[in-house]
Amino acid sequence: MGKHLIEPKDLSNDEVIELINIGNSIYANPADYSHVCNGKILASLFFEPSTRTKFSFDTAMIRLGGHIIGFADADTSSAKKGESLADTIRVMNFYSDIIVMRHPKEGAPKLASEYSDIPIINAGDGGHNHPTQTLTDLFTISRYKKTLNNHTIAFVGDLKYGRTVHSLIKTLAGFNSKKFILVSPLELSLPQFLIDYLKLNYPHIEIQIARYLEDVIHEADIIYMTRIQKERFFNEEDYLKLKNSFLLDKEKMKKAKNDAIVMHPLPRVNEISYEIDDDPRSVYFEQSKLGVYIRMALITKMLEVGDYAIS
Repeated sequence: MGKHLIEPKDLSNDEVIELINIGNSIYANPADYSHVCNGKILASLFFEPSTRTKFSFDTAMIRLGGHIIGFADADTSSAKKGESLADTIRVMNFYSDIIVMRHPKEGAPKLASEYSDIPIINAGDGGHNHPTQTLTDLFTISRYKKTLNNHTIAFVGDLKYGRTVHSLIKTLAGFNSKKFILVSPLELSLPQFLIDYLKLNYPHIEIQIARYLEDVIHEADIIYMTRIQKERFFNEEDYLKLKNSFLLDKEKMKKAKNDAIVMHPLPRVNEISYEIDDDPRSVYFEQSKLGVYIRMALITKMLEVGDYAIS
């Protein structure tokens, strides 16, 4: 594992499996890890709003015995006064041991890492990458499906701007996935460069493009839902036209496999009916919970604390 985590490919498959194993250990025995970050400080720098990612990192650090500083709104930082990102990072190096950063501009965490002597974790940069959501997703899949290999995954919704999809699809490809089903409106299709990347590097993976979930849901081992993201649109008219394009409800779930799982990085808006929250195949809230444990695992590795120092 390198010094920073900027994109999923910064982790090898073996390192992903190691983090999952640590996450399982923490999940089973949380008290054993409650003091490993005593005296450590996490700087939480969120230049863009977040609920689950920010608070799961905060919770993870607190449960490890550490402390948190930072902001959840760039307007409360000196960025509002025009301070450069580089200067912000240089200063935070004096105040903390590790930085978690979300930024609306793609590539900002990578730039920040060039000015940091302490580890930086990318908590999402625009429509680009979200590596710790990918770790959360992989952790969830491994717990429910027992393996990361040989699955058929339906990615549904906003595949154009969805950084969670972009990160996860590249990572799952490296775990010998069987098939990717890409379900979206034409306007929100997976970018062609990602399709070309998959075909070039993983020609054994079948890629199917579909416009309606009900036509393909019966094939999927994993149904990965995403919201239509209003903040990624340049005008509200386009957003309103597409926001209700897909809805997963009881009727569609009747066609799904008995052992399929429904995932969602959250927040949901119009894409999953509340009526399937009690379906045992709906695991999106447990997925959110598991994000704390895998982030605890990541922090222990990157800070080289406890029994999990980086070799």
